[in-house]
Amino acid sequence: MQKMNFSQIIIGALLVSITSFLAPANVSAAGWGSVTGQFVFDGPVPKPTVQRKKGDPAVKDAAVCASMEHLNNDLVVNPENKGIQNVFMYMRRAKKVHPDLKSSKEKTVVFDQKGCTFTPHALIVRTDQKVNVKSADGVAHNTHTYPIKNQAVNFILAPNDREGKDVANVIPEILPMQVKCDIHPWMTAYWFVVDHPYAVVSDKDGKFTIENLPEGKNDFRIWHEKVGYVERKFTVDIKPGETIDLGQIKISPAKFK
Repeated sequence: MQKMNFSQIIIGALLVSITSFLAPANVSAAGWGSVTGQFVFDGPVPKPTVQRKKGDPAVKDAAVCASMEHLNNDLVVNPENKGIQNVFMYMRRAKKVHPDLKSSKEKTVVFDQKGCTFTPHALIVRTDQKVNVKSADGVAHNTHTYPIKNQAVNFILAPNDREGKDVANVIPEILPMQVKCDIHPWMTAYWFVVDHPYAVVSDKDGKFTIENLPEGKNDFRIWHEKVGYVERKFTVDIKPGETIDLGQIKISPAKFK
């Protein structure tokens, strides 16, 4: 038998170590997939309604809050492709979470106020994140949350407060919770607090993507503020290493009445 010299032994040991290090990642990657799709209004696009007219003296703090025309944002449908914005799609509970997603990379998400409108209107918040509530308006605002499980907050933000205040929500919620400004009652938004990464809000085109889901059948809920539950159980069969394209998920206009 040929004897190995010292250099060969060292190289062999390094190769074994590298192989052992890489193996778990390869096994892990094989069991995950993604889903994408688009929520679409299945009918004629509804005509936007005006929430605040420009220069309306009846609007509180009109110099800021009525400096331009504002449309209602409780149902936003893109006229170009009928995509529905601000639809929540989420897994009620996650039995398994991809190793790269067990904790949030960004520990703070921003919730702003501009033109007496909350931005964003719909927000996903994980329990390991804080919401930094700030304001770009030259008037005072009030932020009042209406959770089911977490501690509600109710505080005033001074005009042009760009430092903001941090809000923690450490318990996952059952539903998206309403957020309001008691000073300007038309100001409404929704936060959904989850303890996993498998939740999303549709964008301006009604589109969404959820990545690195466990393979097999996964149940989701679909929720919109004017409807409540669009679907209580929406099942997607995830294939390892693939992105399932659901195409257009059509929602009847009757749901929004």
